[in-house]
Amino acid sequence: MEEQIQAASVRVFIALAPPDEAKEELARELAPAYEAYPRMRWNRIQDWHITLAFLGELPVATVPLLRPPLAALAARRRPVRLALRGGGHFDERVLWSGIDGDLEGLHLLATEVRAAVEECGVPFEGRPLRPHLTLARSRRSDHSSAVEAAAGLAAFTGRPWQAERLHLVGSNFSRGPGPIRYRDIEAWEFAAGDGTAAP
Repeated sequence: MEEQIQAASVRVFIALAPPDEAKEELARELAPAYEAYPRMRWNRIQDWHITLAFLGELPVATVPLLRPPLAALAARRRPVRLALRGGGHFDERVLWSGIDGDLEGLHLLATEVRAAVEECGVPFEGRPLRPHLTLARSRRSDHSSAVEAAAGLAAFTGRPWQAERLHLVGSNFSRGPGPIRYRDIEAWEFAAGDGTAAP
């Protein structure tokens, strides 16, 4: 179901989301870190996602241009089989869980998503894909929590799952100290299958 966007502009990205069972499995693994590092800014479990293309701040009027090509892309692609595995950090501040499974298929999907965006004439910074699931951010004065929490995830290996939908996600800039909130603008189911492109 589509979300109505009220603001003049919205921060947009295209992503995959793990199923609830995979997120709950990781949340159980994170329980000691939640307790040990309460001052970290933990992302809500419902906001966990794997970004395929970050488009940045777009005028709301631009967003509908993305819908037809993304819908068509999802309709001809089969689900990608992935798993959550291990953990790490960016710059000692951003805690993440790693992605395992069909990484070749994931990179191919990201390439196709980015090509669809470019065909719409929507400019974006095409950074190399580094598949991960952002979990939390530590405060600027905290140089140890994310590092220690990542070490606690080192042995984690989640059960495999299939990414069933392609998500077009929006979020207005967060002005407060808390984490940014996300919501689906729209999501499209992939064709059923084994994770390879449909003929």
